[in-house]
Amino acid sequence: MSTISLRNQALWIFPAIRNKEFTMQQLKDKRAVITGAGSGIGAAIARAYAAEGARLVLGDRDPTNLTKVAEECRQLGAQVYACVADVGSVEGAQAGVDACVEQFGGIDILVNNAGMLTQARCVDLSIEMWNDMLRVDLTSVFVASQRALPHMLAQRWGRIINVASQLGIKGGAELTHYSAAKAGVIGFTKSLALEVAKDNVLVNAIAPGPIETPLVAGISSAWKTAKAAELPLGRFGLAEEVAPVAVLLGSEPGGNLFVGQTLGPNSGDVMP
Repeated sequence: MSTISLRNQALWIFPAIRNKEFTMQQLKDKRAVITGAGSGIGAAIARAYAAEGARLVLGDRDPTNLTKVAEECRQLGAQVYACVADVGSVEGAQAGVDACVEQFGGIDILVNNAGMLTQARCVDLSIEMWNDMLRVDLTSVFVASQRALPHMLAQRWGRIINVASQLGIKGGAELTHYSAAKAGVIGFTKSLALEVAKDNVLVNAIAPGPIETPLVAGISSAWKTAKAAELPLGRFGLAEEVAPVAVLLGSEPGGNLFVGQTLGPNSGDVMP
């Protein structure tokens, strides 16, 4: 194939090149909400989105961490609104979307990342622990998505990215409540994707494997060493290695064909 025909194809596929508006920033001016942005994967996604030109509403229940990450994103050139909220309540789960509409006039991308992790054998698991887990890790995803959908459907463009876990696929001992919640996120993602893809609202999930985050900081080093040895890659991932997946799913044209998918940056721990 000739160089000329390849160039013509590129101009056809990427109208921004044809219109001389090409930018290397994949999320330029997109209005994005990221929950759980104060640390770990959420903070890494926030910084990646800032570098890619997005306008950000960052949510977290920890104001100190949230302020720090918000300032880091501003230093990368992003417009940032910090929203202190706990997604464990309906109002808290809605707060980020409401703030984005108020601050930026709408919402383009919702990253449902906030979550919690506790550990107990099923026989010892209290109903309070079970309900807390589902409220934070699953119900908040529904509530925030439902809040964002009218805006996305009206503009016929939107991206919802739900951070699940590989444990929602493979399960985990002493993590029945967590695994159930994350499996629910994956099922919710698939079903919602079927409802709204025809309106150009694309819903996908990310199911990370073992990642070095504050959530796993308290786990014994012996367990982490043994677990890393089991992984084909031989190590835990970094939050900064998960963030580009969220950029891909939120971008055009890179994310355009992902519908109801669960992408697994997991060092090879799960191979569906």
